[in-house]
Amino acid sequence: MSSSMSLKIACVVVLCLVVGAPSAQGMTCGQVTTSLAPCIGYLRSGGNVPSGCCNGIKSLNSAAKTKADRQTACNCIKSASTAISGINFGLAAGLPGKCGVNIPYNISPSTDCKSVN
Repeated sequence: MSSSMSLKIACVVVLCLVVGAPSAQGMTCGQVTTSLAPCIGYLRSGGNVPSGCCNGIKSLNSAAKTKADRQTACNCIKSASTAISGINFGLAAGLPGKCGVNIPYNISPSTDCKSVN
């Protein structure tokens, strides 16, 4: 293999590592969606909060270390809450408390995520 070809392959590998690496820039909607997916059934029909849901909420809360992370999480939750049909927003608002987590905003389509600190 020529050194030119080796250099091109090395550049592609580095690019893949950078693109595929966990974001050093903060929270992503993918993280939010993955963390909260176990909550959807509960948010539609009530009943007992699944442990996977509470684990996801706690994990998400721990990962949202900066104001930007919390605003991103808020916007992602807000977008998902309007995109998923059948969400009971009364249950959504109470969910963090049921899981023993305090978040700095209400889970609601009307939440102003820019005001989240």
